[in-house]
Amino acid sequence: MKTQNKFSEYKDIRIIKLSSLGDVIHTLPAYSVLRSSFPQKNISWIAEKKAGQILELVEGLDQVITIDIKNKPLYSRGFWSTLAEVKSNIRQKKSIALDFQGLIKSGLISFLSKAEKRMGFHRKNLKEPAASLFYTHHLKPVSEKMHVIRKNFQLLSLLGIHEERWDFPLRISSSLLESTQNKLKKNGINISKNVALFNIGGAWESKRWFPDNWVRLMKMLDLKNLTPLILWGNDEEKQTAVKISKETGVATVPFLSVKEVFALIHKSVLVVSGDSFPLQAACALSIPVVGIFGPTDPNRNGPFNKKDKVAFREIDCSYCYKHTCDKLDCLKRIKPSEVAHLCKEILD
Repeated sequence: MKTQNKFSEYKDIRIIKLSSLGDVIHTLPAYSVLRSSFPQKNISWIAEKKAGQILELVEGLDQVITIDIKNKPLYSRGFWSTLAEVKSNIRQKKSIALDFQGLIKSGLISFLSKAEKRMGFHRKNLKEPAASLFYTHHLKPVSEKMHVIRKNFQLLSLLGIHEERWDFPLRISSSLLESTQNKLKKNGINISKNVALFNIGGAWESKRWFPDNWVRLMKMLDLKNLTPLILWGNDEEKQTAVKISKETGVATVPFLSVKEVFALIHKSVLVVSGDSFPLQAACALSIPVVGIFGPTDPNRNGPFNKKDKVAFREIDCSYCYKHTCDKLDCLKRIKPSEVAHLCKEILD
């Protein structure tokens, strides 16, 4: 409490977690603890536009500030012109900034916010160590083997908070559920029965399981008492989803917004996915998942609920976190029969 009292004069706290969607979800428990620890403070969150859609579902946030800097390099004119446009919104001198992102651009945003106290991870725990130059307070080095949610809790210790509560303060409104269901009905999909959702996409090529394996998996499962659906995120993934649908008869959902994906997952009894946003969303909503992991560490980035399952094969080059790979041996070793068995364990 003594450390918390040191910051009692600061009425505003700025969370900086720009992206990705899954990483924003992994920061929600830290926000939840922060909110309960400082119920009277004004807490805002600075994020990229797409991630801001998640924050619209979060209870208790006083302000969401979105910045359109996706695919705008730090040295580009677009990046700096965007910051100039939002500079007045992010500035609050008598405030605290918590940078959960750990990039030069997020550290820079904390600096430009004029916050008197700017807090971040130790340079050894940063994706871009130079970001530490923008902080006034640095966390001591922490293990990178712990789950990223637990790592985010550690940053709160700089405020004297040592609580860990894996709470995701998300509210899926009845109007959002209804509008999402209506959108699916217009595309010939009725989700009156329990939904089994197969997310075939992933932000990295190295996270995407192979189309033939998805086909074999769906054919192995008894889906007659379920509403199986294929989820995708971009045009390339849509083409793959359509091919899988033709071979399996499993319907492909139309394009859904971030909030609509949450609504669909909320109506599901099972989500099968690689290490990507739908997997993290399902975990946050306590929907059972089967995670298919390749280059990333499931102990660090994966499911955390007891009922969840993970398909993973550790090999010599595991935990490489590479976005692309010529071999993808880690994914090739995960067989449809193995994933089907894990799915059946949950469905049974």
